[in-house]
Amino acid sequence: MKYTIIVPVYNRPDEVDELLESLGTQTLKDFEVVIVEDGSQIPCKDVCDKYADILDLHYYFKQNSGPGQSRNYGVERAQGEYVIILDSDAVVPAGFMQAVDDELQRQPSDAWGGPDAAHESFTDIQKAISYAMTSFFTTGGIRGGKKQLDKFYPRSFNMGVRREVYQALGGFSPMRFSKMSLYGEDIDFSIRIYKAGYSCRLFPEAWVWHKRRTDFHKFWRQVYNSGIARINLWKKYPEALKPVHALPSVFTLGTLGLLVLAPFTCGMSLLPLALYILLIFIDSTIRNKSLKVGFISIPAVFVQLIGYGVGFLESWWKNCVVKHG
Repeated sequence: MKYTIIVPVYNRPDEVDELLESLGTQTLKDFEVVIVEDGSQIPCKDVCDKYADILDLHYYFKQNSGPGQSRNYGVERAQGEYVIILDSDAVVPAGFMQAVDDELQRQPSDAWGGPDAAHESFTDIQKAISYAMTSFFTTGGIRGGKKQLDKFYPRSFNMGVRREVYQALGGFSPMRFSKMSLYGEDIDFSIRIYKAGYSCRLFPEAWVWHKRRTDFHKFWRQVYNSGIARINLWKKYPEALKPVHALPSVFTLGTLGLLVLAPFTCGMSLLPLALYILLIFIDSTIRNKSLKVGFISIPAVFVQLIGYGVGFLESWWKNCVVKHG
């Protein structure tokens, strides 16, 4: 067995159904699927049973311990030479596994990650959020493209690791009671992969459709907590903080400054914001082929940048200035 796909699940049977359906269409078949039910009140066992004759599928139910430890639980039971970590809200194209295999044949790697995209079936808000998280005109430009401004750090929604490397590093660190438990543990693992001297790179063709959040309130909470997690990561790994991570904070403070200056400049200080909003609208409209998604992408981008920036600044202030964190 060459590949094991690990999927931690918490109360998401409908999403698991879509993911398993997409895995059943893969052109490359040399893989098993391990579903780890993390103490769900709404289990997906019945959904998994539907695919018993289609996939080499193994279902486990365990007490709730968070996604990181559930992934580790799954890897302990994996048979594949490589383990591929997917989120339950991801859906994969039919050539996903073949793309992974082609990349490893071309250039072996100890670990890798792939980008994400919005599926045509996504809601307009999901498409706008996906745009905000992947656009070149936000911080998403460094996460999923073919060229990286810095090292590529795989994220747990689409991540692969050679199983012996995963086990040598102990997998995901136990961060159950930390903001990093959901919003930084994958970066923590990626940093440890690099620090241990293993190879890690982007597989640009091994992409997934990732649903992310379904409304702006949940999206704000996600990016806000990600900003907090980045400071926590910096405290643990000083090299984990790069200038690009401060860009949302600069944007947040800059936007606030332009709004404060507006009454004193007859609104002229808002011109840079207006131009940026126009750029986002045009780019998203073209990419998504939808004026509506282009319009919704404007608040999505501001939520992404300002939410992360506020979390980052708040955590920096508490942990580095007043030291109450």
